[in-house]
Amino acid sequence: MKEHDYVRPPAVAGLFYPADEIELRQTVTQFLDAAKVQVQQSLKEECKPFGIISPHAGYQFSGFTAAHGYSLLEKEMFKTVIVISPSHREYFDGVSTFSGKAYSTPLGEVEIDHGMREKLLEKMGDIAIESRAGHRGEHAIEVQLPFLQLTLENFRLLPIVMGDQKPDYCRTLGKSIADLAKEYGVLVVASSDLSHYYNYDAANEIDKRCIDDIMTRKPDKFLDDLDNRRCEACGGGPIASCMIAANELQCIATTILHHCNSGDSSGDKSAVVGYLSAVFS
Repeated sequence: MKEHDYVRPPAVAGLFYPADEIELRQTVTQFLDAAKVQVQQSLKEECKPFGIISPHAGYQFSGFTAAHGYSLLEKEMFKTVIVISPSHREYFDGVSTFSGKAYSTPLGEVEIDHGMREKLLEKMGDIAIESRAGHRGEHAIEVQLPFLQLTLENFRLLPIVMGDQKPDYCRTLGKSIADLAKEYGVLVVASSDLSHYYNYDAANEIDKRCIDDIMTRKPDKFLDDLDNRRCEACGGGPIASCMIAANELQCIATTILHHCNSGDSSGDKSAVVGYLSAVFS
């Protein structure tokens, strides 16, 4: 099989989200319906999303939070969705764009935007590679796809995994995405959880610093706070890249849609993980 014909199979179906198509469809739809009510109450006016920050834990923990961002996408049209994730399983230098034909979930295949992939590689030079590196077992992109499949029609995917989240890589990626967005209708998804394994109150305090940086859209301060451990986000690089692209495109609004942590759903508040849904519009 040629590399460009390869379809990545689901790696975490049955672990992070239901493997059965009907159950998955019902689960995501229930999350979206419940989140939609809260989002309509929190947004003062309609927004045109450019980028969303979305968590990537098991749906029982973060699915409701993720649904807040995705509930904004119904009735929207995007040619391509760019999903940026950290690499939890493999380290490599730079940024990896998936080399295959499609990602698949129990809801079907999502085709890769080959043309946009080539343009991104061109813009990023030696920083970006076309590869399966970082994509093989990574859950942070995969868990976003069922939400996209049930809210958007006829979109293609550009999945990007950051093997290294250096500030320079974030700046190059963010500016490259902004350039692409000027030519195409794109949505950017920054896949990230927030603080990891602090007690409930400490986690909320750390997450608040992260949220404050996101609200003010100062990526350099955000990256500095991450580097100096004043806040935490496993996908800090994807968030910063999305923020940089939003600033380049002069997005005018940042809205926090939902924040919680695993203690809110599990009841165990001794060592929690933070989750955030936010939109740049």
